[in-house]
Amino acid sequence: MPLNFLKMHANGDDFVLIDARGRDNPITAERVRALGDRRRGIGFNQLVVLGDCQESAAQLTFFNADGSSLATCGSATRGAADLLLNESGATSVQVKTARGVQHCLRLEDQSVSVEMGLPSFDWQAIPLARELDSLSLPLPGQPAACSMGNPHCSFFVDDLQALDIATLGPQIERHPLFPQKTNVHFIQVIDRHTIRLRIWERNGAIPLGSGSCSCAAAVNGIRRGVLDSPVQVLCDGGPVTVSWDGQGKVRLAGSVTRVFSGSL
Repeated sequence: MPLNFLKMHANGDDFVLIDARGRDNPITAERVRALGDRRRGIGFNQLVVLGDCQESAAQLTFFNADGSSLATCGSATRGAADLLLNESGATSVQVKTARGVQHCLRLEDQSVSVEMGLPSFDWQAIPLARELDSLSLPLPGQPAACSMGNPHCSFFVDDLQALDIATLGPQIERHPLFPQKTNVHFIQVIDRHTIRLRIWERNGAIPLGSGSCSCAAAVNGIRRGVLDSPVQVLCDGGPVTVSWDGQGKVRLAGSVTRVFSGSL
């Protein structure tokens, strides 16, 4: 049976959707690696499989390009929601991920807003290698850490342009404090509702954007007392908006764009 796919991006953070509703899931880690190859395959940062679900419009399963799985991906969640909203013609839809059922909305400007679940600050949930205050880790720069279903570490800096992220990022990603490695954020606060964000993504990349990293960066800034919700996050590829009331679920809003579709 042909494998149909849809390539999309969210401010340059590219991903592929595979619609497996009504059929067995055709995706394996080996196939993900083949499809993710930017020279021999389609190429993407993440892949999402849409499967049947009794609780929502679709069950979403996420993969990195190296074939590893991940619990959440804000960009691909927005892309899947965009597809489902276009199908139904509705303004809201629910999807299910490893983080539970998430409510998604079509906004007036045609961008998509999705729930990203509850952030976690517990050292074991992030996880960290030992019990520590996740608001201020014992590393140069005293970064904050949290989990959005994947680990994040946020540094607040005065000048992003002065940083060599390609050198610093891998060092922090693989630091012994992070047993499952970590996504690394470098954040420059513009004002209490705006940040400039650059990212070193876990498993090695400097992406143009990342939904879960944008959420974690904003959440850690709100925890630190330097930001107020909503927060506009200016990534290399463009802006997203993160809302968090300090207690409930994080919400992420931004545009998604279809690039091309095909069949393999």
